[in-house]
Amino acid sequence: MRITLRAGGVLKSGPERDLVDDYLSRARHLSRGLGFIAIDEQQIDLRSAKTRQDETLALLPDTHTHYIILDERGKALTSRKIAQQFANWRDSGQKSVTFVIGGADGFEPSALPKQITRWSFGTQTWPHKFVRVMAAEQIYRALSILGNTPYHRD
Repeated sequence: MRITLRAGGVLKSGPERDLVDDYLSRARHLSRGLGFIAIDEQQIDLRSAKTRQDETLALLPDTHTHYIILDERGKALTSRKIAQQFANWRDSGQKSVTFVIGGADGFEPSALPKQITRWSFGTQTWPHKFVRVMAAEQIYRALSILGNTPYHRD
């Protein structure tokens, strides 16, 4: 299964970029041994989008992946539950899962596919840079849980 982190906006050099790169690199080192073929990041430049619908469609173009949109109204899961969900998707033959961080105004509801998962990192409003770091870390953490590494502690 392929895991992709897709985000609206371009994250340039700086501490957040370094953290995302570090967590995704760590995740890649674990992924193949756990049955995950790739861990990718995609940055989508939304400056040319004129509406929230344009942004949503630019972020969710592929119908061959399962989307997880990160939204404050989504379901908050423990790290172990995220790992379990990754394993369930992998074991059921899901080919691709894509985490999506929307633009500043969120997603246009009418443009969202019917089959979508909404997850939340809490009810707070987070800067997009932080959400990207948190998503990258949770991908790594989920794989480290599945790999029985000592990274995650309960």
